[in-house]
Amino acid sequence: VQLTESGGGLVQTGGSLKLSCLASGRNFKDHPMAWFRQAPGKEREAVATISWSGFDYYPEDSVKGRFTITRNTNQNTVYLQMTDLKPEDTAVYYCAASGLFYRVERPPVREDDFHYWGQGTQVTVSS
Repeated sequence: VQLTESGGGLVQTGGSLKLSCLASGRNFKDHPMAWFRQAPGKEREAVATISWSGFDYYPEDSVKGRFTITRNTNQNTVYLQMTDLKPEDTAVYYCAASGLFYRVERPPVREDDFHYWGQGTQVTVSS
């Protein structure tokens, strides 16, 4: 199983980026997927999660209203649209997928609930 992220980069404050994550080797259409991030010197945190049916949840208050997670089950892909980016959004962003929570409506948010991880993509927001 492989998760491959793309779309990271350098953007100015207030700018937008869209991250993509393509899963291969296993179909996750009935399982939750998520985006996490890890800033320098900080622990990894859940940014957005999405259930098999598209129910989205944002455990991190600072991104609510600015980030949107979506998925395309036919393409086994999850996206993270980020708008109004701030310097504090600077981090490595990781895509994750769970092998459990089959058709559970509310997606999990703990790292331990996700079993497959991408290598990460750097997002840098300049002030």
